[in-house]
Amino acid sequence: MKIALITENSQAAKNEIIVTALKTVAEPLGHKVFNYGMYSAEDKASLTYVMNGLLAGILLNSKAVDFVVTGCGTGMGSMLACNAMPGVFCGLVIDPTDAFLFGQINDGNAISMPYAKGFGWAAELNLQDCYRKLFDGERGLGYPKERAAIMAKNRGILAQVKATTCKDMLTVLKEVDQDLLKAAVAGEKFQELFFPNCQDAAMASYIEGVLKA
Repeated sequence: MKIALITENSQAAKNEIIVTALKTVAEPLGHKVFNYGMYSAEDKASLTYVMNGLLAGILLNSKAVDFVVTGCGTGMGSMLACNAMPGVFCGLVIDPTDAFLFGQINDGNAISMPYAKGFGWAAELNLQDCYRKLFDGERGLGYPKERAAIMAKNRGILAQVKATTCKDMLTVLKEVDQDLLKAAVAGEKFQELFFPNCQDAAMASYIEGVLKA
């Protein structure tokens, strides 16, 4: 599985802590981690939590990645922004139990975490425990097991509802504020990471045009 990490500007100084914890867990399990930044508080390209959501929508809908790990001070802003995007199902994960239940019950494709609130002593160990509960083993098996079938049915219903209420991602890219979009894809390594992995030619072409404008 291809996993993207996206770090919001207020927590950019913690990017190295977060990506190290993510890689420590995910890479031995066979997953590949792509760090989309921000890489430091001094980065020229600055990501707000709204941009985190837009970027998550681009990466997931283009199939450049399979899963997004993001967050902000409380995790709530990035979660809301992600869930505003078509095809993105993002949960707020604070502890390993959240990670386990989200993976087994909701089986979404993104999580948002608080990187300021409660981020104290041994925070990196909590991150590792959360990622382990999420990425080690098969997701979507249900919990408790006897409710697995109804949980899977509800996930399908939610996906249908979201498909009805949301525009497709290419339309979102064309209609969203273009300065906001350009800022969201202006990261230092965005082009290096995104274009070789993007599987949607129309989205890739549109974003290329935005970057050149």
